[in-house]
Amino acid sequence: MDNAAWIMTALFCALLLTGLLTRTALASRQMRFVARHRNEVPPSFADTITLAAHQKAADYTITKSRFGLLETSLEAALLLGWTLLGGLDWLNGLLLDALGGGLLQQLALIGSFALIGGLISLPLSWWSTFRIEERFGFNKMTLSLWLGDLVKGTAVGVLVGLPIAALVLWLMSAAGPVWWLWAWGVWMGFNLLLLVLYPTVIAPLFNKFEPLQDESLKTRVQALMQRCGFAAKGLFVMDGSKRSAHANAYFTGFGAAKRVVFFDTLLQQLTPPEVDAVLAHELGHYKHRHIVQRIVMMFAFSLLGFAVLGWVSGQAWFYSGLGVTPSLDAPNDAMALLLFLLVVPLFTYFLSPLMAQLSRRHEFQADAYAQQQTSGADLASALLKLFKDNASTLTPDPLYARFYYSHPPASERIARLRTATNA
Repeated sequence: MDNAAWIMTALFCALLLTGLLTRTALASRQMRFVARHRNEVPPSFADTITLAAHQKAADYTITKSRFGLLETSLEAALLLGWTLLGGLDWLNGLLLDALGGGLLQQLALIGSFALIGGLISLPLSWWSTFRIEERFGFNKMTLSLWLGDLVKGTAVGVLVGLPIAALVLWLMSAAGPVWWLWAWGVWMGFNLLLLVLYPTVIAPLFNKFEPLQDESLKTRVQALMQRCGFAAKGLFVMDGSKRSAHANAYFTGFGAAKRVVFFDTLLQQLTPPEVDAVLAHELGHYKHRHIVQRIVMMFAFSLLGFAVLGWVSGQAWFYSGLGVTPSLDAPNDAMALLLFLLVVPLFTYFLSPLMAQLSRRHEFQADAYAQQQTSGADLASALLKLFKDNASTLTPDPLYARFYYSHPPASERIARLRTATNA
């Protein structure tokens, strides 16, 4: 290898090791901190959260963190296996011998890579669902439903993923030096199309969505939405309880396809005023244009990513530095795409604290909007129920929370709501 390839290898190893050590250190801090506070409910929640519920949340958090460390270690081993240990190079050579060097071989490489990765992660997914979630009373899925979701998810991935992959690969070979700009445009158009199609075409493959039947609640919700100047395609209840006891509510879709979706578990747990408050929080994200901001950020980061991919895909050191011998008589486009997707998370991982901080700021803004439109006390009460029912710990490690949490910790969020309510 030349000097550039050695630098690529060294940078890759340094980022992989640093990321692994950082993840391990943060997870260890989280487990120790949560365990240290397991036997005492925080004073501000002593009147509303029982010790048993607090301990369940602590045990759930620690169990998931341990499992996360296992997943992190496996991901690092797989990354090394695919790259420096020659996994991708071997698979590419095998498919070249069998299929030649055309578009079919490149799609087969991407498909084989996804299939192997999916099979390796399958036991972890099963364990998470039928051991961890089951142990803490959250899993409602049967094995047949889990397998059905797996089959449908794979089918959707093939029907949606392969055509877009084929188009990007074709652009890489046919659109000249600025192929990456065309590919970026296709990718963004595809993502915007998904925002429209997901609620009406894809999501119903996995769940039932029925119009909200509670007329009293429907009247309240429609009045709130009208007061906030928000129009939606409809109000729907999703049968989330057939898979999990976790509760949620969300907006989905884009433009005229927007719809409000309530988990049936959420409607079972919250009072109508609390549902209003949760919905007002989601409306706050739209009021502050958080969704548009995130789409713009996605556009910008993906443009940068495609530009970098356009450059490194033509550099021999990029391939050899990551354990791959580029082909001299066949396209390397699929290999470049896979290597890039494998390496990028090593760089973006260290942006996690910045993105988490931005997300937490958005959550506080949405809370403030909900407090203006409904009741801060109702929102605090709803959040407390959701934290309890989802077994979210009330005592996360502060550094871990700052690094990862997209939502403010319960203590900060509810304290701010109570302070504003009493002001």
